[in-house]
Amino acid sequence: MPDHYQIITCYEFKDMTLAIPLSEAKIGLLASMGKFSIRGTIILAEEGFNLSVSGKSGNIEKFVKAAQRFLQTELKYKSSFYDRTPFRKIDVKIKPEIVTLKREVDIAKARGTHVSPRAWNMVLNDPDILLLDVRNDYEYRNGTFRSAINPQTEKFSDLPGFVAENFDPAEHKKIAMFCTGGIRCEKFAPYMKGLGFSDVFQLEGGILRYLEEIPKEEQMWEGECFVFDERRTLNETLEKGSGPDYSQKKNQ
Repeated sequence: MPDHYQIITCYEFKDMTLAIPLSEAKIGLLASMGKFSIRGTIILAEEGFNLSVSGKSGNIEKFVKAAQRFLQTELKYKSSFYDRTPFRKIDVKIKPEIVTLKREVDIAKARGTHVSPRAWNMVLNDPDILLLDVRNDYEYRNGTFRSAINPQTEKFSDLPGFVAENFDPAEHKKIAMFCTGGIRCEKFAPYMKGLGFSDVFQLEGGILRYLEEIPKEEQMWEGECFVFDERRTLNETLEKGSGPDYSQKKNQ
């Protein structure tokens, strides 16, 4: 039966110190992944969690219920499907950050920056908008939105340096940004607000939610979307793409 593995991704910025200890959450999540034959990676930090896993649809449903108990939240995840699991590992990691920026960020400053996929095309059509792709260069090369700026970074923590050298809050009044699933923008939009940029917008749910909700004929996306699993890229209908893996070629 094709497409019988469900891949889910989700994240949440929340104070995990108010929940159970991270070490206990890790043990419980690992046990649940083993019990329900779930593969993938979960990252835990005091600032929240980031989850990308796959399994048979029935098992995903059971795992989600178990994970919600350990994470003490309702998982609001994005789904796609594939004919086999795209992950090899069963891994739960405790890290300083769920997405590594290496900068202090007040996540609360993200309020008011989110733009729904339905409204995103209007943002892109604004001639005063400076559109920033906050992903890495090897991701950009597979596909991006029209007129997006490529910072040519190799890792997310390089992005503040690019902004410091190229953007000025006094000059660049409107900045919109996007990433794969939203997590990097969730951190970088408030970072930009903290630098004094007044009008900052981020694509809610990222590229994946945009491709899920916007009909192909209305999309302003060009190319394929790089993903961090065996599928490598997804096309405009969230099926496995055919693009090369530039992440393997960047050092060649």
